[in-house]
Amino acid sequence: MTDPNKPALPRRSHLITPHGEQALREEYDYLWRQERPRVTQEVSDAAKLGDRSENAEYIYGKRRLRQIDSRVRFLLKRLDEVTVVDRPPADPRKVYFGAWVELENEEGEVFNYRLVGEDEIDLAHGYISIDAPLARGLAGKAIDDEVTVRLPKGLETFFILAVHYQRPAWDKKPAEHTHRWKT
Repeated sequence: MTDPNKPALPRRSHLITPHGEQALREEYDYLWRQERPRVTQEVSDAAKLGDRSENAEYIYGKRRLRQIDSRVRFLLKRLDEVTVVDRPPADPRKVYFGAWVELENEEGEVFNYRLVGEDEIDLAHGYISIDAPLARGLAGKAIDDEVTVRLPKGLETFFILAVHYQRPAWDKKPAEHTHRWKT
């Protein structure tokens, strides 16, 4: 039964860009085809050294294998449940999943964001979750619309300057994947 005094969990979308799906598949392939076999061999070599109870290489290797296996299971499940959004909406002037959006606040500051799935969030490059309060406020709005959004610091009003569905020049995120999972 749901506790009415508990805040509701945030909505969780299962959308992903083709680039995001590719990154998950590359991570899975790397872990399964390269990292896991390498660590398995290290564990096997460490086991040959004798007493496993005080063998740091063996203990660490087994722990690393559990981490890899856990991540592989997560990736397989996640890849099965995501929906790849690989085409722009019918009205490219409106903000939807995958859009790059240029905003201006009331102080004249300009902000650039891309609305992506939770697996692709990269705040340093302005990639925010489609489920974030700002993204939810922007969804369905068009160029020249004014949007007021409740953010953690309070209400903030933005003016939508531009919406892109092709990578704009201001997006400085590297096109190639950085394999954050490599050891």
